[in-house]
Amino acid sequence: MSNYRSKYEIGDIIRQHEQVVIKAGQLNAHKKKVFTNLANCRTAVLGYHQDKCDNPDCGHEYYSYNSCRDRHCPKCNGLKKEKWLIDREADLLPIKYFHVVFTVPEQLNHLFIAHPEHMYKILFRAAWDTIKQFAADHNYLGAQTGMIALLHTWGQNLALHPHLHCIVPGGGLTPQGKWKHTKSKGKYLYPVKALSSVFRGKFCDYLIDLHAKGELELDTAFDPTRKYLHPFYKNNWVVYAKRPMYNSKQVLEYVARYSHRVAISNHRIKEVDNENINFSWINYKNSKVGVMSLSFYEFLRRFAMHILPSGFMKIRHYGFFSSCKKSSSLAIIRKALNTMAPESKKGIPWQELFLLLFGRPHDQCPKCKCGTMQRIASFKPLIRGSPAPRTPSNLTIPNSI
Repeated sequence: MSNYRSKYEIGDIIRQHEQVVIKAGQLNAHKKKVFTNLANCRTAVLGYHQDKCDNPDCGHEYYSYNSCRDRHCPKCNGLKKEKWLIDREADLLPIKYFHVVFTVPEQLNHLFIAHPEHMYKILFRAAWDTIKQFAADHNYLGAQTGMIALLHTWGQNLALHPHLHCIVPGGGLTPQGKWKHTKSKGKYLYPVKALSSVFRGKFCDYLIDLHAKGELELDTAFDPTRKYLHPFYKNNWVVYAKRPMYNSKQVLEYVARYSHRVAISNHRIKEVDNENINFSWINYKNSKVGVMSLSFYEFLRRFAMHILPSGFMKIRHYGFFSSCKKSSSLAIIRKALNTMAPESKKGIPWQELFLLLFGRPHDQCPKCKCGTMQRIASFKPLIRGSPAPRTPSNLTIPNSI
């Protein structure tokens, strides 16, 4: 989590160049609203506060602008991620966890662009149905399992790349209330080739159903009796299950990096000239770090592709991690494993979390380091039609968190 301001920001680029994608018809009403939120984030448009250090030898004044709190904003999700991690740590079990990634072929990208809500829903459903089927099979486990799934829609080059990052425990709960490990005492999950085949079949079954209902139209219709002949079956579908990490907290911290991440962070933007935006990226084909250059239109078009439908849940919990079963199931599992619940900081106030992360109070004077900033004035957000805001001459932009 960064505590310094980037030289270039997504909000600045949107404010100056969003008309190129609006005129091209690339933004619907929801995406326009998200662009507006990001453009106004931590500006006078959303209102701001004036604080003053109570140390008489300092008297430093500080203007702090309100945040947009949009989940697509690269500046507003740092504390949300840390709180999510703390809440998930309260549910940890002393078992092996696997990081499983479900990916779909790029031939489906046009369907994700045209019907994002339907396609992302069946991506979640197909992934969980696959894990649940293998867990129920006595050849692999024969027990009820759980899963935490996080949706990612982008690659390092901002192209569309829908995939799920999943946390899957290396075992499950039997009907008799006993804990049962997967093969090799939880060191092995399920065969990835078999996972890939079942995932592909279930995903395509949902596509057939959506096509039959008229909710989307496929270029080539499926023959339900010979669906393996469909073009979507020509390429291998990739499911990757990483070996369990050193401990359960380690795998959770690894996946937490993806929990509240957006398509690109401000710190990856290296240079903005009159025509292009240059940003760093990693080419995973050769693991080399490079710089990619895109026009303003192409950059914003790609960024807009990753704005999720309004109200869509990008983090979902299944099995004994689901909200309706978690309390009772985890208690049964801990009893079976003869272990206690970990010490939890769940529900920690954001002020304490800030102190824990940065080692200083949130209201500490940034100049003298010993005084406390006291609020002396508040300025409300502008309403539509208000005159342009007057920017204070001694404006100090707050650090990004």
